[in-house]
This record gives sequence, structure tokens and C-alpha cells, in this order.
Amino acid sequence: MQPEHLHFGGGSSATILHPWVAVGMLVAIVLIFVLPREKAITPFLLAFFTIPVVQVVVLGGVHFTMHQILIFAVLARMAASGRGGRFVGGFNALDRVAVLCALSGFIIFSTQWMETQATIKCLGDLVITLGGYLAVRFLIPDRETLRRSLKVLALICVIQGLCMVSEQFTAQNVFAFAGGPWPDYRNGHIRAQGAMGGLYAGTMAGALIPLFLWLWTEAKSGLAASAGIAGATAMVFVSHASTCWLTFGGSLLGLCVWPLRRQMRLIRWGIVATLVGLHLVMHGPVWSLIEKVDLTGGSSSYHRYMLVDNCIRHFSNWWLIGYRYYASWGFDMWDLCNQFVATALGGGLVTLVLFIMIYSRSFGLIGRAGKQVEGDRHQEWLLWCLGSALFGYVVASFGINYMVYLTMCFFTLLVCVSVATFEATRLAEVKVETIDDSHPASVPNLVGA
Repeated sequence: MQPEHLHFGGGSSATILHPWVAVGMLVAIVLIFVLPREKAITPFLLAFFTIPVVQVVVLGGVHFTMHQILIFAVLARMAASGRGGRFVGGFNALDRVAVLCALSGFIIFSTQWMETQATIKCLGDLVITLGGYLAVRFLIPDRETLRRSLKVLALICVIQGLCMVSEQFTAQNVFAFAGGPWPDYRNGHIRAQGAMGGLYAGTMAGALIPLFLWLWTEAKSGLAASAGIAGATAMVFVSHASTCWLTFGGSLLGLCVWPLRRQMRLIRWGIVATLVGLHLVMHGPVWSLIEKVDLTGGSSSYHRYMLVDNCIRHFSNWWLIGYRYYASWGFDMWDLCNQFVATALGGGLVTLVLFIMIYSRSFGLIGRAGKQVEGDRHQEWLLWCLGSALFGYVVASFGINYMVYLTMCFFTLLVCVSVATFEATRLAEVKVETIDDSHPASVPNLVGA
């Protein structure tokens, strides 16, 4: 049965704000306004990923989470900064798709329910999906800030990793004082939670591993990168969840394909051919492979398979404006632990296509930029690590819906793609201009003509 607090209008009826959280929020907001733009990402990310989602301020019956308030603070600074130079490289194709996806989800979900409480909830989601993307896009203007952002995420993984490891020995969550979830037990194993919840924390950490490996190759970043790798790896394994482990494995698999980066077109078509072949010879549909994935011995892989299966079989129900009665499809079908299914049922086919386009545009930007800087292994390695992290997110999407923490980490990754590809393209153009200037067109010798 769907938990009562997940219904529209549910949740706390009064403000829940721990004094230490209030102090941390005040410090973070002040720093967001007073620090230089390229350094304001530090307090934003630190506060965002260490405050449990249950910390809310209730005004007039409307819940404002600390995460929404942080985003409002960044948007206020962005509005005060003027129009010039808000987004590095201008508003690119990836930005447009991300914005359209957020707006499409908001419009279709509101139309689907036509209820005041649903619209209020949808507005709150829009703050995260649209406001959060624009906030991070504003706060990361260049490659140096990209590197700083990854250092901050490494610090977050160290903090969360240490706290989650301690849960394995004490069975107590350090963040419980601020409403952090208590450790969960599954098949005799403790699933550590941290501030974000074990499934979300472990999945985020698994996707970040490739970026920390790139950071390790940067000057004066080795210590932060090593600490981030250790913390993120600990988060993955103490979460004791198949989705987290698969995300971790998917990210590393992406890195392992680095020697074959020139043959990616062949690999992509090979994957498609393999899936089609399996679909033709298997007794069940190819997506029934999801049912067979159980790395921990206690995974709800059958539930995840049924989500995909029901979504495909009930296409006529949701393709136009989504579908609100999916809980009637079977046992626990209310639990949309698949980002593709959640997007489809909440926003219809249009929003699902736009969501998939976010990935296609991101991989496209990385591929084109990689060709332009071919031979520059340092630039190529950054782009490849970004692509590996994105692939980890694709794998994770089949076992989890993003919610607030994974959504913000995803946006940070997308913005890093925009910044890295823009600077790689600009560097390639500068090299071309330099070569042209050093080899001026020959002037005909007219002497004696």
C-alpha cells in the first residue's frame, strides 16, 4: 500500500527545522550571495547534499524544503547579476531540452490531475527540475569551477561515506537528529542510509566514480580525488543495494571501453543487435532480463521488471497525458522505482522523449567535442569520464527514480558536460586559428614576371 505521506497534501503539518540545520542554511545562503560566482557552488552543494529532505518550512499549508530554499537563493543571485554571461557558451541544445522536459512534465502532470494539491506539488517539483538546473548552470561557468565542484562532491562523499560506514557498526544514523532515515535491514544486512537514504546515496556515489578518477589526473587534486573515490566506494557497498552496485559497475564498464573509443558506433549497433536477437530467442521479452538481476540476494528485481512490462503493455493509457491509476496494475505498482517509467506515467510520451533526448544530446555533445580534440588525451579523458558517469546514470534509471538528490547530481553532471564540451570546442578552434596564422597563404613571386 502506498504510504500515506506520499499523497498530495500529505507530509508534515508544521515546520520541521532543527537549529543546526537552520544555522547551516543561514551560513550557506549568506555565502551564496557574498562569495564570487565561481566559488558559490561550494556552500550550495555542501548544504544541498547534507540536509535531509524532511527538513521543511510550512507557510500557509505549503511545504518549502531546504533544497528549494537554496535554489531560490541562487536564482535570486542570478536575477541580480544581469543578463550578460549567465550561461557559459550561451543557451545550448542540451539546455533547451532540459528546460522543455521540466516544463512538459509540469504542464502534463497538472493537466492529468486537475487538482489544487497536485498543482502545488507540481510547482514544488518544478523548482527542483527547472530552477535546480538553471541554478547549477549559473554556478558553474568554467572548467576551474567544474573542478571545484567535483572536489566538493568528493568531500560530500567522504562525509557521507564515513557516516554510512559507522551505521554498519552502530546501527544508528548520524543524521537521525535532523530526520535522516534509520538504517534499513534486508536479508540480515544493514542498508546504511546517511542523509540522503542508502539507495540514492549509493547510486549517486557509483555514478561519480569516473569523475573522481579524472580529478585524480588534475594538478593539486590527487588528495581530494583519492578521498572521493574511497568515500564513494564505501557509500556504494554499505548501501547494500543492487541498483547502487550496478551503477558502480556501469560507470566502471564505461571507463573500461576507453581503448575502444574510436569504435563506439560499432559497439552501439552491436548492443542494439544483441538486444533484438535476445528478444527474438528468449521465452519472455528482452526487458525480462531485469527480473534476473539480483546482486545482493534481496533485490526487488521482479517488481522492477513488472513496472517496465506494465508500462509497455499499457501504452495506450499513458502516452497522451500520463496515467494516474497505475497502482491498479498490480502489487506495489505505486512504487515507481524506474525513472523512465516514472517520467512516462507522470508526463506522457512527450516528456519521456524529451528525457531520453537529454541523454542523447549529452552523449552527442561529448562525441562531437571528442572528435574535435582528438589526440589531446587530457581533454579526451575528461569527456570520456563524463560519458561514463552518464552511462552509470542510464543503468541506474532502470532501478530507481531520481528524487531530489539524484536529480541535482544529474543536473551537475549535465552542466559539467556543457562546460567541458564548450571549452574543448573553443580550444580546438583556437588551435586551428593558431595553425592558420603560423602558415600564411603563400604570396606569388612576381619578380621578373
